[in-house]
Amino acid sequence: MQIRRAILSVSNKDGIVDLARFLTGRGVEILSTGGTAKHLTDAAIPVTPIASWSGAPEILGGRVKTLTPKVFGSILFDRSKESHIADCKANAIPPVDLVVVNLYPFEETIARGDVSIAEAVEQIDVGGPSMLRAAAKNHAHVVPLCSPLLYPEFMREMESGDISPEFRLRAAIEVYRLTAGYDAAIAAFLTRDSVTEGLPESISLRLVRAQELRYGENPQQLAGFYRTAAASTGEFKQLQGKELSFNNLIDLDAAIKLASSFDRPSCAIIKHTNPCGVAVAEAAVADAFRSAIAADPVSAFGGIVGTNREVTEEAARVIEPLFLEVVVAPSFSPAALELLGKKKNLRLIQTRPADPQFEIRSAAGGYLLQSPDRISSPEGWSCSTRRAPTEAEMRGLEFAWIVCAHVKSNAIVLTNSHQSIGIGAGQMSRVDSARLAIMKATLPTAGAVAASDAFFPFADGLSLLLDAGITAVVQPGGSVRDHEVIAAADDRGIAMMFTGERHFRH
Repeated sequence: MQIRRAILSVSNKDGIVDLARFLTGRGVEILSTGGTAKHLTDAAIPVTPIASWSGAPEILGGRVKTLTPKVFGSILFDRSKESHIADCKANAIPPVDLVVVNLYPFEETIARGDVSIAEAVEQIDVGGPSMLRAAAKNHAHVVPLCSPLLYPEFMREMESGDISPEFRLRAAIEVYRLTAGYDAAIAAFLTRDSVTEGLPESISLRLVRAQELRYGENPQQLAGFYRTAAASTGEFKQLQGKELSFNNLIDLDAAIKLASSFDRPSCAIIKHTNPCGVAVAEAAVADAFRSAIAADPVSAFGGIVGTNREVTEEAARVIEPLFLEVVVAPSFSPAALELLGKKKNLRLIQTRPADPQFEIRSAAGGYLLQSPDRISSPEGWSCSTRRAPTEAEMRGLEFAWIVCAHVKSNAIVLTNSHQSIGIGAGQMSRVDSARLAIMKATLPTAGAVAASDAFFPFADGLSLLLDAGITAVVQPGGSVRDHEVIAAADDRGIAMMFTGERHFRH
């Protein structure tokens, strides 16, 4: 396969000068447009403007540059078909053998978050995807390069004397992956503020591998971390430590989401997606760290620590003696980085929780789509018992309810006003979860409050909590036996709030 003529038209200029020099050094004619042509000319690389080559001037402020019969005829020209040869000869259309195009930065533009529809629409590429798709369709005769990552391998292929069919096919596949995701990003953005309600009829995702992982849930499983192209330019930085694993990512996501559910400085310690210690503090985040560790110091070993504040030097000194897998936070102070940097295997992740429009999980050979869970405020709760909670109990119930919403079902959480005391997670019966929460308690349960992620189907689970000295409970309500549960609470003089919402996590 000979490369005699190439079209170069790119938004991302990475590597384009080196590629153009490589091509001109081998006698390839370069056709180019607008900013790319200027960029190459400034680098003293000879370029033929596409407008002069095709005879069709750029119009509409640059919206139309390449959408002409000569440009697309030269790309779609199938050299093996006599009819194509005759058409191109009759219309004086010489072949183009290489198309190097990447697209307007639509996803990077909308990632800013404050972009109007009018501004975003101007970043919707029309000619670029069209040229790439044409080249990819005709990849038996034309090489499409849609990413600077392909340039080095292409140059090695060309240096070898031929462009292999395998490389051309792979380059074509990359084009269709790119354009499919590009269109999906446009549709998602335009849908975001539309009047359409409910779930979309179909969804398309373009996911970019952000990094390879050590392994999946187990070492024998391959795994990678993929994000949307827009999100991949956002803040998720591994500052130090070993490669992440699948489990690390799941747990650090749980940690930063739970910690960020609080307004006050907070700390959440996660083991196997469940919190084992959670706390908030009035001012110093280090105090939240101390309280979260004290809530379950045994389970904190090997845990993932998340916080909604910068990790200060004082906070770093609290956790420095512990063996931890990951610390995830919005930021780390220089002194904290220096101190924790001595633990070379400790992974430090700088990020903030995502707020996606939908969450996606796989099951039964397909995918489940749901909106993110939202936690209501106490203003919408109702008191179901004769005694209402005290002000201190209400602070504890609100704290417990937030923690409980982040625990795998069935979930029972015991807390005081600022710190978890015992957590019963993922049990097959609510009674077992209550027993586990009491068993796990590292502080006295007398005077504590409790939260249940779903209603008590019987009074037995509640009775266990009452025997442990719980003074107030928050739960969704809605059981056919609510009257029995309420009566059990009234008999013991405790307060019980109904939220009207449950928070199952599976």
